[in-house]
Amino acid sequence: MKTLTRTGLIVTLCLSLVACANTQNRHTDPERDPWEGFNRKVYAFNDTLDRYFLRPVSVAYDKIMPDPFQRGISHFFRNLDFPVTLLNQLLQGKFHQAGDSTGRFLVNSTIGVFGFFDVATKFDIPQYDEDFGQTLATWGYENSRYLVVPVFGPLTVRDVFGRSVYGLYHPVSWVAREEGIYWPMVTDIVQTRAKFLEQDQVIFDSYDPYVMVRDTWLQNREFKIYDGNPPLADYDAYLEELEEPEQP
Repeated sequence: MKTLTRTGLIVTLCLSLVACANTQNRHTDPERDPWEGFNRKVYAFNDTLDRYFLRPVSVAYDKIMPDPFQRGISHFFRNLDFPVTLLNQLLQGKFHQAGDSTGRFLVNSTIGVFGFFDVATKFDIPQYDEDFGQTLATWGYENSRYLVVPVFGPLTVRDVFGRSVYGLYHPVSWVAREEGIYWPMVTDIVQTRAKFLEQDQVIFDSYDPYVMVRDTWLQNREFKIYDGNPPLADYDAYLEELEEPEQP
């Protein structure tokens, strides 16, 4: 309940700020990102937080921690995603995939020494990534407005609600919430950030980092929702719309 309450507060606060924000909207994607003026301000806040705190910590971590240990830590935390992935596979009716995920978890948790070694991949057991935001999309909540949330970063309104299930069932979030033990969560965040250090320069060099991050995130999100087979754009309908004569 605590996680649901915090999620509700985050949603309410963000939507209230969107409604009250009197900012110039660039409208680079008015359909998916109608709150761009607000989102850019939150993006700037998150970027400052990353540049002056999270990134320096991750750089230091990357220099100190050998690559094999980093891979092991990453495997360990991804193995702990199992309860959330399994629940959402069952909710989506993906029972065969749920069996694969269960087998993967058992193999990596035993032979893989609590998940530090990804033995399941060597056994050709596929890896899946499912969350409640994807489940809501499969249930019909297909289109949702892009929303940049303070600290959490890129999401959609649909996925903000989806985070509540993640917080309830993910072991790392549960330990932090119920036991007050936060070092696993901090370690996971720093390790995840360290994995993306090599991509920083691409973002820094882009003409509009905000647009690049947004479009990349939305494309990746759609890729996950459709299990790697997103629908092709209807270019014929788009061309027909452009060719329609303007009404007098």
